[in-house]
Amino acid sequence: MTNYDPLFQAALGEIKISNSLENIENIRIKYFGKNGIINNELKKLRNLEQDKKKIHGNYLNSFKKKFFIKLEEKRLEIENKKITEQINLDFQDPSMPTRNDALIKATVHPITQTIEEVVSILSSLGLEYVEGPDIEDDFHNFTALNIPSNHPARQMHDTFYLQSGERNQKNVLRTHTSPVQIRSLMSKDLPIRIFAPGRTYRCDSDITHTPMFHQVEGLVVDENVNFANLKWFLKNFCQIFFKNPNLKFRFRPSFFPFTEPSAEVDINCRFNNKTITIGEGNEWLEILGCGMVHPNVFKACKINKSSYGAFAFGMGIERLAMLKYGMPDLRNFFDSDLGWLRHYGFSFLDQPDLN
Repeated sequence: MTNYDPLFQAALGEIKISNSLENIENIRIKYFGKNGIINNELKKLRNLEQDKKKIHGNYLNSFKKKFFIKLEEKRLEIENKKITEQINLDFQDPSMPTRNDALIKATVHPITQTIEEVVSILSSLGLEYVEGPDIEDDFHNFTALNIPSNHPARQMHDTFYLQSGERNQKNVLRTHTSPVQIRSLMSKDLPIRIFAPGRTYRCDSDITHTPMFHQVEGLVVDENVNFANLKWFLKNFCQIFFKNPNLKFRFRPSFFPFTEPSAEVDINCRFNNKTITIGEGNEWLEILGCGMVHPNVFKACKINKSSYGAFAFGMGIERLAMLKYGMPDLRNFFDSDLGWLRHYGFSFLDQPDLN
């Protein structure tokens, strides 16, 4: 019987001392490539007698299996070594605190969870998700929304103004997500059915206000849309969000420059020992603002709406979360308090449920 042992030992020895993936590949080709040493030995078996062919074949195939096991082990060893070396080369900030908590304790922030719920509900009601920039110009944030030049919202004590942009136009951190409605009206064909969640910014900070907060606004432009459609839409949204089909509503006349008529929507609740129970009792709590889009908004967007009607609505994400999940102070959302987050946070597996 041919002595293959020196050949086998040489092959395994080369694998053992290899130090790169390129070397590993060259060894594979050398022994088991198309014209590899072991492959050529396997080809010679056809010229042997049947008994010797079986013995030599089993011996060579046994080594082939061992060869590729050792080759894969060495490949993984080299790859892991390269990863470790790369990690050691990466910048490490010595001021960063160590993470001692198990990842299983991680939770989804209530704002993220609430946004996911709102997105799921509004999408199921037929609206399209759209986004816009956080930095807006004066036209999209104020003028196109029929907000007059002397309106208090334009004052510096209410709005974050930025360095002037092109042609000395005023730029601001958007004070609401309504500019996304303007951009949609100017870029999309009618009919339009959109909603826009996102960050907004105002110079305000107390138990119910923060300089940065989240809003979601919706806009529906279609033939023969009227205030009754708006009421039906908001009623369905609130009943699904609060999971209460018996929720009561009250639409109060109000004023917003970009809608006419305008209304604020109240839902029934019960106050008891500094707690609020939504959907029970005979007291009322304001939840959102809405109205029919003002003709001046269409005029600013150069739209002749003719037979089209349009309604819009807007609400605060943090306010929705506070009312649904019983959070007393808006500022806690941004305190980075792990204890608070563990208490009010959500599991990664807790997906929004529309039922």
